Amino acid sequence: MNDVPLTTSQDTEQTAVPVSKKVMFVDDDTFLLDMYTLKFSKAGYDVKAIDSTEAALKLIASGYQPDIMLVDIVIPGMDGLQFVERVKKDKSLSTTTIIMLTNQGSSEDIVRAKNLNVDGYIVKATTIPSEVLKEAEKIWANKKQ
Repeated sequence: MNDVPLTTSQDTEQTAVPVSKKVMFVDDDTFLLDMYTLKFSKAGYDVKAIDSTEAALKLIASGYQPDIMLVDIVIPGMDGLQFVERVKKDKSLSTTTIIMLTNQGSSEDIVRAKNLNVDGYIVKATTIPSEVLKEAEKIWANKKQ
């Protein structure tokens, strides 16, 4: 008998479908999470919307590795910058593009984020969801070069 595996048209179709990029939002504002989930999902992303830094850490610890992670700063408990600092220290997401997506536009917050070597900083109040999508894609593409 021949040991060559058979390939069905179904197998071929499955391998031809590109794998979507994974994006994770960490923000305690569920309205914004829903809005960004809709915008990024329609653009073909596999979206995880997490409403606390603790839940995000658990997801990462389970092995989840997003291509892009957008994090708010003001989150109850461990804030977004503390969360990013912890993620950066354990190096499990070294290939993930990390972007702060926050209403905190003070120079102090921006400096703190830059000191953590985040890949981008977007102020929510001045950016509509379609612009967040475009900016996140641009930051991700620049990091990959």
